Amino acid sequence: MKRASEVIEVNFEELAKLRERARQGPLDEEDGQRLDAAIQALHYLIERIGEKDTTISQLRALLAKPTTEKTSKVLEQAGIKVPPQNPPPPKVKDPPKPGHGRNGAKAYGGAERIKITHSLLKPGDESAAAMIGLLRYGSGVPWCRLERLEASLGIPLPASTQCEIVAEVAEVIRPAFEELIRQAAQGEVFYNDDTSMKILALARASPQRAEEKESLGSKERTGLFTSGIVSTREGRRIALFFTGRKHAGENFARVLAERDEGLPSPIQMSDALSRNVPKLEEKLEILWGNCNAHARRRFVEVTPNFPQECRFVLESLRDVYRYDAEAEARGLSPEARLRFHQQHSEPVMTQLHAWFEAQFKEKKVEPNSGLGEAITYCLKRWDRLTLFLREAGAPLDSNIVERALKKAILHRKNSLFYKTENGAEVGDLFMSLIHTCELNGANPFDYLTELQKHAEELAANPAAWMPWNYRPTLQQPGTSKDPA
Repeated sequence: MKRASEVIEVNFEELAKLRERARQGPLDEEDGQRLDAAIQALHYLIERIGEKDTTISQLRALLAKPTTEKTSKVLEQAGIKVPPQNPPPPKVKDPPKPGHGRNGAKAYGGAERIKITHSLLKPGDESAAAMIGLLRYGSGVPWCRLERLEASLGIPLPASTQCEIVAEVAEVIRPAFEELIRQAAQGEVFYNDDTSMKILALARASPQRAEEKESLGSKERTGLFTSGIVSTREGRRIALFFTGRKHAGENFARVLAERDEGLPSPIQMSDALSRNVPKLEEKLEILWGNCNAHARRRFVEVTPNFPQECRFVLESLRDVYRYDAEAEARGLSPEARLRFHQQHSEPVMTQLHAWFEAQFKEKKVEPNSGLGEAITYCLKRWDRLTLFLREAGAPLDSNIVERALKKAILHRKNSLFYKTENGAEVGDLFMSLIHTCELNGANPFDYLTELQKHAEELAANPAAWMPWNYRPTLQQPGTSKDPA
């Protein structure tokens, strides 16, 4: 049913008055039109709701006034199709200004003029590039916003120029990123997960390149992701980001390929998705634990429908988390923390497991209900959810990598996508270095600046230029304090 071309506005107050007049006697022609309009609108709305392709935004557009007073939009909302109009004549462009679009020296009113004689280095080069990278990939500020910010400070810098700067710097500091991957591979506990991401060059490319199909299997994969991996060892934490078609498990396998032989079996913590598990060519036993926070979230979602049952589950898990927080506050070693959990948390988890089984055995819960599905999820993965009761150092959840992925999510929220694979790789490099600094209490701006100042020394010995030891390296004899 199409909407009538003549639109009669009828509000609830007018309908109430119309109802009272109908009770008193026959309606006049005007009132009849209003009543017909209200009935037609209701009929049309019910029909649209019944269509499976109707979206909430479409219904909102029908019921709300247009957000713009443009004629075509106003008429379109009223159900009138307007034929396309001839476009306005193109504006005459001014002749291009000399300088190939670059800003002249006068435009940089906020910059200090310093005469230098060095043929390669310029004042502030390293710090400027470090700040651009930190704002872009640490705080998620898009290029266009950075461009406007710098222009307001009297230092206009085109977005394309900034992109070139960080790409060049990425090659200079790449040895630090590669060393991070190597050291992360030696970790004791690994956390990994995925979040969706878009790369325009890959999203538009079809079909996939032959080498991608070979590495990902015969089935063509269309999804794009940013994988987050956090590795911990001896109190140090390393964050790594990888963006592309590969899942978290495949990127985790890439990292483990750098692992030294003879190290004990690592612990992996993630949610229960099979794509988080690495497929390794060499036999390496991994102790896989599943995230209790993910399991808990399933009960949180169904609490409105099963308040009492979910209360027992949530309070039980709350006690376990309190014991874990107490163990951390005491500074217990992994072995002492394991014994502490076995003493205090294991009775709680044993009681919770018995309660889960009783719900099905005593037919208190329908297996296909929301609560039943949440219980089934836990029972199927109980051994992996309780790894912290058997292995020293095993964590309760993967929250640390969930927080790390907020870097990528912030980029996706503000910038929507990466344009190219190379741009995504540059973003991964900067995010990895920046967040690793944050996890280890280092200053990312100072760190990125010093890496550029000591590029030759970094390339020669990258292990000495990690976020946790670059400051002592700067104090060692023989380290140049000022490369210029």
